[in-house]
Amino acid sequence: MSESPVVVVLVTFPSDADVGAFVRRLVAERLVACVSILPNVESVFWWNGEIEEASERQLVLKTSTDRLDVLQARVEALHPYETAEFLVLSATGEPRYLAWIRDALGGGTT
Repeated sequence: MSESPVVVVLVTFPSDADVGAFVRRLVAERLVACVSILPNVESVFWWNGEIEEASERQLVLKTSTDRLDVLQARVEALHPYETAEFLVLSATGEPRYLAWIRDALGGGTT
């Protein structure tokens, strides 16, 4: 089991795209231990010099720092956006939950 620090990664995903297939792939490849899919959000942002709006789902990915490079590459490869959101936040928490994340990433039976 890896002792790499646990992080949370935020990724937005278009509401009209197959978010289930996207997140199942990341979990199946053990790049993330868990993904929480939040309800539709409306995003307003600058893109190509203009203010844009989009209906999206906010994804909260739980992983460890030793998976970040491969995870980012997979998100970029599988994501429908030209530039996908990929924000990494440090995480602290209940030790058993953090151990579960590390175990799930390492291929344990949890």
